[in-house]
Amino acid sequence: MTDEFEIHRRLLFSVAYRILGSASDAEDAVQDAWLKWSSVDRAQVGEAKPYMVRIVTNVAMDRLRSARSRREVYVGPWLPEPIPTGGLDGGADGGDSLSMALLVVLETLSPLERAVFVLKEAFGFTYAEIAAAVERSEDAVRQVGHRAREHVHARRPRFHAGQATQRRVTERFFAAATGGDINTLMQLLAPDVTLWTDGGGKVRQATRPVTGAERVAAWFATLGQQPYQGVQLADMRVDLVEFNGGPGIVFRGAGRVIGTMTLDLDDQGRIAGIYNVANPDKLQAL
Repeated sequence: MTDEFEIHRRLLFSVAYRILGSASDAEDAVQDAWLKWSSVDRAQVGEAKPYMVRIVTNVAMDRLRSARSRREVYVGPWLPEPIPTGGLDGGADGGDSLSMALLVVLETLSPLERAVFVLKEAFGFTYAEIAAAVERSEDAVRQVGHRAREHVHARRPRFHAGQATQRRVTERFFAAATGGDINTLMQLLAPDVTLWTDGGGKVRQATRPVTGAERVAAWFATLGQQPYQGVQLADMRVDLVEFNGGPGIVFRGAGRVIGTMTLDLDDQGRIAGIYNVANPDKLQAL
């Protein structure tokens, strides 16, 4: 039973992470799923993989319900926990469901809607398989899936910039921000761009989203002029690495990871969203 579980552990973690948006919570969900799996009468189980997915999906939904109350009193915007892409199954959508932008939108769904969306859109499970996993009728699951898909697409149209474009824009953005080049920043930013910063009350960050190209450009134009978490930019190591399905910036200083930044591009290649995670509790996976 242990060997069977280990074969599918990566998949189970990938499902749980997309439902929860937290690597630590996903690890706990997988552990809970193992405990449940280890007590199952194997003779009563048909195929192991869908049964394990069923267990971890329901565990993750339960954990998400309890996490929602904590996130409601979270200091400032709550952003998903960044995680190296290599530690996750990409899924049927090529890994787009790992992006910060989409995970933020998924936070607005109910636990059931989120689970159905993840299993269908990210992993390509059939509605019959999902119905068995979430213990609902197939018709009910179809309705939930349709509602969730419409909700997500209304808030984030399905557009995925290529890796080369994302990397090029990220490099230009960082160079302009550290150089105080506000003109280039204004060229790169969409007029309605939004910046989310997550310090969790442990690191000083904006407690509300910053919106509009002028305000966001002004915010970043001073990036290289003042210390960040007590570390001067010249003393940081700044790497462009892949996490959550695309290129992002990792800031290191004083012997630790002190922040990450990812960009979401619109269909014209402009920056529509910026996600900055600095809460140290969310940087362990990196």
